[in-house]
Amino acid sequence: MTKPLLTIASGNPKKVAEIEEMIGPLPINFQSQPKELSIEETGLTYLENALLKARAASQATGTWTIADDSGLEVDALDGGPGLFSARFAPSNEEKIQKILKLLIDTPYRSARFRSVMVLCDPTGNLIKDAEGMCWGEILKAPAYPQGEFDSLFWVRESGCTYGELSKEQLTKLGSRGKAARILAPYLLKAFNLAS
Repeated sequence: MTKPLLTIASGNPKKVAEIEEMIGPLPINFQSQPKELSIEETGLTYLENALLKARAASQATGTWTIADDSGLEVDALDGGPGLFSARFAPSNEEKIQKILKLLIDTPYRSARFRSVMVLCDPTGNLIKDAEGMCWGEILKAPAYPQGEFDSLFWVRESGCTYGELSKEQLTKLGSRGKAARILAPYLLKAFNLAS
C-alpha cells in the first residue's frame, strides 16, 4: 500500500525536519512546500498565519497540508515579541541582545513558546487546529553561541534550554510537539489509517 502524502507548509528545513520527526511514527510520506511558494504572514494571530501558509501550500500541491506559526511570549514584555518573534530584529544575535536589554532590570523572566498548528485538506479547508505551549524562563545570557531564542529559553522540566532538547523531549515538551500530538488522530482519520 502506498503511504499517503502530507505537505509541511514551510520553507525552513529545520522546521520541516522537526515536524516530520514528531509525526514520523505515523505511516505517512512527507514533502516540504514547493520552493517557489512564498507566503507573506499578514495574519493578526498565530492561527491566521498558520492558515495562510497551509491553504497556499494545499492549493499549490493538491495535498493534505499542515502548517504552524510560533512565537516566544515573555510575560515582562506583555507577551512580546509573540507574533513578531521572527521579525523582532534582523539577525538572531540582535534578537537575543534586544530581549536581554529589555529584561535587564527585571527579575521576572517567565516566558513560553506558543505554537498553533493546522491541518488542511487538499482544497485548503481547515480540518483541525491545535495549540501547544512550553513554559520556561529567559536566561541572563545564551547557553551556547550562534543560537536563536531557544538558546535563552530555559525549560525547567528538562534542566536545559529549548535548543538543547533532544528529539524525544521536543516531541514531548516542545510547543510544536504538543500541537502535533493533538493533530495526529485527525491525520490518521484523514488518511483512513485510524483503526
